[in-house]
Amino acid sequence: MNTKARIMKLTVLFLILSFFAGRLYAQTDNSLYNQKSKSAQITFEKTTHNFGAVKKKADASYEFVFKNTGSGPLIVSNVTTSCDCTTPEWPKNPVMPGKTGKIKVGYDTKDVGVFNKTITVNSNAKNNPVTLTIQGDVYE
Repeated sequence: MNTKARIMKLTVLFLILSFFAGRLYAQTDNSLYNQKSKSAQITFEKTTHNFGAVKKKADASYEFVFKNTGSGPLIVSNVTTSCDCTTPEWPKNPVMPGKTGKIKVGYDTKDVGVFNKTITVNSNAKNNPVTLTIQGDVYE
């Protein structure tokens, strides 16, 4: 009798655990599906800018214009540069599909000579990351 009671308790426990395990794995995360079907795409008008000859200590800044050609909101999370002489500014709010934004890049022209700097744009876009380039020649 004691063995039958023990088998009965284990059977009931097994059925209860099976029920909850089945419910746990039956849940789907719709947000993952929505992110895949509505993804952003960042498309720049151009990815390289040549300042040409720039006088020392003159202003050297350029705005790279981009468009969200995807179907979901575009979030630019970070923009990094290859040197401290280059300073980026980017939109902090999401750029909606079909809308445009700008990455403004400034270069410190205190040193004379040729420069070629890269700017890396990180976002939630399918084509993440995107690399931009500025170049020029600073003269006295």
